[in-house]
Amino acid sequence: MIINANKYQSLIMKKKIAIVAGGDSSEYQVSLRSAEGLMSFMDNDKYDCTVCVLHGTDWHACYQNKEYPIDRNDFSFTAPDGHHTFDFAYITIHGTPGENGVLQGYFDLIHMPYSTSGVKIEAVTFNKFMLCTLLRSQPGLFVADSILLRKDEARPSDESIVERLGLPCFVKPNAGGSSFGVTKVKTIDQLSSAIDAALAEDNEVMIESLLTGTEITCGCYQGGGDLITFPLTEVVTDQEFFDYDAKYNGKVDEITPARIHPDTAARVQELTRTLFRLLGCYGIIRIDYILRGTPGEEEICLLEINTVPGMTATSFIPQQVRAAGLDIKDVLSDIIEGRL
Repeated sequence: MIINANKYQSLIMKKKIAIVAGGDSSEYQVSLRSAEGLMSFMDNDKYDCTVCVLHGTDWHACYQNKEYPIDRNDFSFTAPDGHHTFDFAYITIHGTPGENGVLQGYFDLIHMPYSTSGVKIEAVTFNKFMLCTLLRSQPGLFVADSILLRKDEARPSDESIVERLGLPCFVKPNAGGSSFGVTKVKTIDQLSSAIDAALAEDNEVMIESLLTGTEITCGCYQGGGDLITFPLTEVVTDQEFFDYDAKYNGKVDEITPARIHPDTAARVQELTRTLFRLLGCYGIIRIDYILRGTPGEEEICLLEINTVPGMTATSFIPQQVRAAGLDIKDVLSDIIEGRL
């Protein structure tokens, strides 16, 4: 039997990539959808990819339509055709443990390269209040006033919260995503129940003053080469805010490139690059902003930084990659090869 030499060489040289999904937050299903997106985006000529789902202590690899337990000693698994190990972990868990540094610490311990920033940066960016406090003095960036509440501590009075932050205001889990547990509070009598809803998602709650203006988001990435910033996306919705329903049920217009002044777009992209470098990020991040003021001279207001952004076919990052004239498989390959 004659075997094509190039095909054989390709098979033996393929890197084994674990696409790590699931997690222990309300974003579990969103993460699984991102894993499906990544599987469709990856360069199959370079990589042999397996989705690995983590949920609590149930860690398993989805291999040949079956599930096999993952050995946490080295993140490997054994199937009827042999023992399987990985060269790289592409993390797409939104929330804990993939976006708060916990999983990154595990991979550091077993010396497995991965796709995101390191432990410290993941922990800081996932903690909304800490991140806002850190970046409040950053030139060219406005950060809204906020208050942090903890589940086991006495709450300030509703009146004192409203006196400081005003109404409407936002109540949100301090560590969370996809707008789970987030409430736009319009009246003081809504405040207590909004705090309870946020505490159901996290032990800490951030209450934040309202920012009004044009909502935009800017993605960027760095793998083995230069830091690349993507075209901005403008977010337009008839919902009270860009909540889960708007994000995942089509109740939003996502306009890429954003309909903003070119000078503003350039300032946002430069600020995004500055924050990426300042924090020491790696891989793909997405920063959400509000623009307010005169077109071309808007104040840039921080909403949040996503270090494990959604990667479904319709997510912001794939949209922005296409608008930049890039191929998503090349972006992912750059991130992988930058750490191998």
